[in-house]
Amino acid sequence: MEDLKKSIWKTEAPKTVAKAVETVAEAEKKVEAKAKTTAKKATTTAKKATETAKKATETAKKAAATTAKKATTTAKKATATAKKASATATKTAKAATKTAAKKVEKVVEAKVKTNITLQLDGRSYTTEELNSIAKDVWKYDLNQKPADLKTVELYVKPEENQAYYVMNGEFQGSFFI
Repeated sequence: MEDLKKSIWKTEAPKTVAKAVETVAEAEKKVEAKAKTTAKKATTTAKKATETAKKATETAKKAAATTAKKATTTAKKATATAKKASATATKTAKAATKTAAKKVEKVVEAKVKTNITLQLDGRSYTTEELNSIAKDVWKYDLNQKPADLKTVELYVKPEENQAYYVMNGEFQGSFFI
């Protein structure tokens, strides 16, 4: 019966962890895609505002060519309009950028932080502590560079006081907890 439990643990836990990793990766991809889309929309809005300002300036130049008196008056009005359009375009671009930044922040904030604490025999380990131990194993026991560590998969077996690891998909082993 004990062997059956160990067998189930070894087959089901890695699948569950892999599924969780896939879910996190998909969520990150969605966040990145939304951020890119929002940034593109902000850029498009800024371009349209700039085009509007250019068109207003062109209109002012055409009106100035018709007559001297009207040209002076029209030029002043057009300049004021162009300044207003330019100011509006700048404000619109800034507002679009701020809106895009807020949307990106909201999307990034949507990630849920989860903290898991494993308690056994009067001791407790957080995921950060177990991850730190695994990094120490990578650096000191496996004599690898910390910068080379890309992925860590941990499988904790409290009944054995062991944590089994797979690092970078190729280094396997365990350590006592």
